[in-house]
Amino acid sequence: MVQEIAFEMATSSIRFGPGVTREVGLDLSDMKVSRVMVLTDPNLTKLPPVATVLQSLTDNKITFSVFDRVRVEPSDESFQEAIAFASAREFDGFVAVGGGSTMDTAKAANLYSTYPADFLDYVNPPIGKGLPVPGHLKPLIAIPTTAGTGSETTGVAICDLARMHAKTGIAHRRLKPTLGIIDPENTRSQPAPVAASAGLDVLSHALESYTAIPFHQRPHPDRPVLRPAYQGSNPISDIWSLEALRLVARYLVRAVEDSSDDEARSRMLLAASYAGVGFGNAGVHLPHGMSYPVSGLVRHFRPEGYAVDHAMVPHGISVILNAPAVFRFTAPACPERHLHAAEILGADTTRAQPADAGKILSEQIVQLMQRLKLPNGLSAIGYTHSDIPSLVQGTLPQHRVTKLSPRPASEEDLTGLFEEALVAW
Repeated sequence: MVQEIAFEMATSSIRFGPGVTREVGLDLSDMKVSRVMVLTDPNLTKLPPVATVLQSLTDNKITFSVFDRVRVEPSDESFQEAIAFASAREFDGFVAVGGGSTMDTAKAANLYSTYPADFLDYVNPPIGKGLPVPGHLKPLIAIPTTAGTGSETTGVAICDLARMHAKTGIAHRRLKPTLGIIDPENTRSQPAPVAASAGLDVLSHALESYTAIPFHQRPHPDRPVLRPAYQGSNPISDIWSLEALRLVARYLVRAVEDSSDDEARSRMLLAASYAGVGFGNAGVHLPHGMSYPVSGLVRHFRPEGYAVDHAMVPHGISVILNAPAVFRFTAPACPERHLHAAEILGADTTRAQPADAGKILSEQIVQLMQRLKLPNGLSAIGYTHSDIPSLVQGTLPQHRVTKLSPRPASEEDLTGLFEEALVAW
């Protein structure tokens, strides 16, 4: 195998500041966009962030149609509903107002309405064909209302594939939003459980991208265009991931426990975007790969703080419940990175030995989970030992992320990790 010699840095343009949502109409006018699809979910459509966007569009004479049927934790069916809505109208731009579910749905609507194809054509292999996006997409402005996914910076769109009961996605640099508008005023309505789940997603994004396999250990692509968005840890992503980790350590608990703490909410929005730049180029690994079947196979769990009419595991929860077990497993591959991360999160590592790295980092994660009142492991959201074979089988196809683990995980390893993740403390 010829090893990789390069890494690339790609991200969306970002604008940060209180009240900048009001500028969206001016941005679209300057882009010569005249008819946009505004995507949001049924809950947000009644709240100030959407009203602010629609007023700005109206003031700047931008014609719009609102699609407010985004599904929290979207499925391939909900993606295709939005795609059909976009394809039936002649939009020349898109605006997404919401969390990662809304932004990912907007990316899919933009892609498939611009370059129609069978749904699995663009989906990551081995589930789909993984075809590259054929060309440039229409302008997409992403306006996050949660401090979590960092989807405003990335070329990734994730959904549940209903018939497989597992998550999958589409990943390509051309999916990135044209502009991410990060406005602290938009997270004021975020319930505490949503802030906790989203914030722990930021934490895992930062940890996974920092501990991912180094970029130079991946195979060299045949052509530059085939270089994946998720390239492995690299010097630039490290900077963004570590700063995201510092912000999470300082502000996550404050943002969850006091929604009036404007400083904490603002900094967590920045942390989400910083981590998005980090993992959007380095990638994530086992906690995310294992999270996809945890979300896809859920039977009855309905989380506090989410107004949904179906069983679901919020993405941040599905990820972080696996994280303590995973980082105990991966630490031997790069103990110094695991210890550095643990130190940033508050651990005293002055006398720590490399062999202790996984235990020390996992303890810091568990402490945060307990403080934020997270479920105590997979068993607390309805999973048992008998579910582990299905969870493992749902993880095995997630090559795009699992292969970025610094320590390869076999089917037997994954079984052990899910066993450990049933109870976190």
